[in-house]
Amino acid sequence: MRILSIGKETEHKDLNIDSIALSSLKEHHDIERYDYVIINGGDGTVRRVLNQLHSLDTMPTFILNPTGSFNVVAKIHRAPKINTVLDRLGRGERLRTQKHHLFKMNEELFLFSAGNMGDLQHIFLSETLRFGWLKHGMFKYILAVIFLFPVHVIMTPFMLMSSTRFFIFTPLRFIKKFGSFYGEVREIDLDLDNDYNMIELDGDIVNVKGRHLRIRQAGNVRVVTKQ
Repeated sequence: MRILSIGKETEHKDLNIDSIALSSLKEHHDIERYDYVIINGGDGTVRRVLNQLHSLDTMPTFILNPTGSFNVVAKIHRAPKINTVLDRLGRGERLRTQKHHLFKMNEELFLFSAGNMGDLQHIFLSETLRFGWLKHGMFKYILAVIFLFPVHVIMTPFMLMSSTRFFIFTPLRFIKKFGSFYGEVREIDLDLDNDYNMIELDGDIVNVKGRHLRIRQAGNVRVVTKQ
């Protein structure tokens, strides 16, 4: 059994684990030989890893070690503690997995969230507050909600009616579509009127060149979940 840990040095007395930095992933060309890949980090790290690996012919199973502020993907799959997972693998036990569906916006992958509405402003302000004692933890996100609350109350109804604004949040897939909010992704085509756009993807802010967005499903990966 071969295991790769991305973003953190990981060891276990009964397992053979290779560890690399996220920045070294592009130079690591034999990912398909691994049975499991551990992703250490938050939702943004998970997205950046899968953005590079999702087109492999043979996909490993992913183990999430959530160390971010929200860890939405880990919560969706009730990701167990990393030591519990490694102990079970060391005993030769079979792990339970779930599918996680992937989505693409043009050539950018995302896992559950994309948009240029209040989510974009919230992440931008939260990242601006990422310094000093606010650098770690959720308090910067709470402050951003408080600061932006009046703006959201006033602007959200107008954004929901706009053809150039959108917000996708797939954990709420039971709300298929409400104005420019999408809980379900099949095929979505949008024209944003501008050739350069800032978009929020899973808590990251990316710059997208081109006014036309094509949003679609992009397969799935297997993620370890609780027994």
